[in-house]
Amino acid sequence: MAGFMTANTSNLMRTNLWSRTIKELLLDDLIAMKWVRILSDFPDGQTINIPSIGEAQQDDYVEGQAIKYNSMATGNFTFSFNQYKYSANAISEKFKRDSFYAQDVIAAFVPRQHRVLMEGVETVILAQINSGQTTSSLNNINGQAHRWVAQGTSQALTLQDLAAARYSMKKANVPMRDMVGIVDPSVIYTLQTQTNLINLITPDPKWQKITSDASETGFKFEMNVFGFDLYSSNYLPTISSETISGTTVTTGTCNYFFSAAPGDTLPVVGAFRQMPTVYSEFNKDLQQEEYLTITEYGFKLYRPENIINILTATGVVTF
Repeated sequence: MAGFMTANTSNLMRTNLWSRTIKELLLDDLIAMKWVRILSDFPDGQTINIPSIGEAQQDDYVEGQAIKYNSMATGNFTFSFNQYKYSANAISEKFKRDSFYAQDVIAAFVPRQHRVLMEGVETVILAQINSGQTTSSLNNINGQAHRWVAQGTSQALTLQDLAAARYSMKKANVPMRDMVGIVDPSVIYTLQTQTNLINLITPDPKWQKITSDASETGFKFEMNVFGFDLYSSNYLPTISSETISGTTVTTGTCNYFFSAAPGDTLPVVGAFRQMPTVYSEFNKDLQQEEYLTITEYGFKLYRPENIINILTATGVVTF
C-alpha cells in the first residue's frame, strides 16, 4: 500500500494560500500645500475680505498753482469656503469575526481616508490657479503674458518658454528668488530629451548656474532650469482644447511657474474651517463600526501676477 502522496491525500493539501500581508498602493507625493499662504483669521462666518491699496500718483508742479491731492485706487479680494468633503467606511461585526484580515482593514481606514481627502485638497489648489485666469487669453499684466501655449513643436515646452516666464515675472515685479515650477511629467521628459539641454547637463561647473540635474526627492524634485526648481505632479488641470493667440493645444495640461518667496508673495491663499477630523462609533442597529474623516476648506488664486501658466500637450512622450 502506498504511503502519503499528493495524489491520495488531497484533503490534507492547501491549494490556495493567503499571504499575511496586503498589497499596498503606490501613492505619489502631494506638494501643493507647501506653497499656499494659509489664512487663520476666520473666527466665524464664511467669507473674508482683504482690501488692497494701489500706487500713488506723480504730477508736475507748476509754480503759483495749487497742489492737486489725489486718492489711490482700492480693491477688495474675497475668499470663502467652498469645499466640504468627507470619507467614510464601516466594518460589520460578522466580518470582524469571519475575516483573517479584519484588523488590517480597520487599521487602513483612517490613513486611507486622510489620503483621499488630501488628494482632493491638492487637486483643488492646482485647479483654482487655472480657474483664476481667463481662458483663451494671454492674461497680460504690465504688458506681458502670464498664460500661453508652449512654443515648441507639438506644443512642447522649450527653454524659450522658461526664459519668457522669467521675463514676465520680472515685469510684474515678482521677487526673483525661490523660483518654482510645478509641471506635468511629460514636461520633465521633454526637457530631459532636448538636445540643447542635454548638452548643458554635464559635470562642467560652468553650466551649473544655468541647469543642474538631480534625482527625485520626497517632493518629486526633478531638476533646476534657469533658476526654476521643477517639481512634477499628476494633479495639474487638464486642457481638452484651448487656443491662445492663434496657437491651439489639445489634450494638454497646465504647468505653473512662480516665486515661492514666503509671506504675502505666495500666489494662492487658503484656509481650513475644519481640519481633517476623525469620528468613530459603533452602530448597534446595523451591528457595525463606522469611521468618518471630514474637512471643510477653500483655496483661491491670490496673486495672479505671480503665476505663469504654460499649456503643453501631453502627447509629446513617444516610444
